[in-house]
Amino acid sequence: MSDSPTVRADEIARFDAWSATWWDARGPMRPLHVTQALRGQWVREAAERHFGRPLAGLRVLDVGCGGGLMSEALAREGAQVVGIDASAGNIGAARRHAAPDPAVSARLDYRHGDPASALRPGERFDVVLALEVVEHVDDVPAFLAQVAAAVVPGGLLVASTINRTARSWLLAIVAAEYLLRVLPVGTHRWRQFVTPDELEAAAAQAGLRPLQRLGMRYLPVLHRARWTRDTSVNYLASFARPSPETRP
Repeated sequence: MSDSPTVRADEIARFDAWSATWWDARGPMRPLHVTQALRGQWVREAAERHFGRPLAGLRVLDVGCGGGLMSEALAREGAQVVGIDASAGNIGAARRHAAPDPAVSARLDYRHGDPASALRPGERFDVVLALEVVEHVDDVPAFLAQVAAAVVPGGLLVASTINRTARSWLLAIVAAEYLLRVLPVGTHRWRQFVTPDELEAAAAQAGLRPLQRLGMRYLPVLHRARWTRDTSVNYLASFARPSPETRP
């Protein structure tokens, strides 16, 4: 286990306990199945716009990969994916689910740990994902610095998280966890939510420039998700690492 300040031991223990439910599309992780499908489509389209080519063959790092929902989906698209997670239970669930399909598992490399411990020195990726993980770390700027360091010049970083607003406390915690029970109680802590400006400032400090910011609306009763301009609850932001200037 890494002693990185970005990792909270209580968060890891919580996700270890939930690891067996990752691939139950109608269980506690149902909201993630719905939202990750929406985000996955966006990532594929954004990568194609940015690189001018399909996702197949690109190297992708999925930080906080959980049980592998996004990692496996992108590997099925042909990407070479490294998925890392600080929860050993999550990594075990991801490996078990991918194992029956050798063609997919050959494009997946699951590793237990945080970016500081799981990545090799100098290891870089075309696309780095930090989806629904920023709100679970203790030091957001330190975490962003770690993941940004893994982005190749000209590459992409995509992060999704929850804004710290009164509306997010009401909808993402009170409604989702206590009233509607679409998420396990204790999934989120409001004080750990990250505003878009805070996320953008941390990314800028890590040498990235902002590309796009959009909100996501999740309807818990219908289990549907869609993009919106409203970033007061869930939102996604993308960033690029500038390429070195061409010198004569």
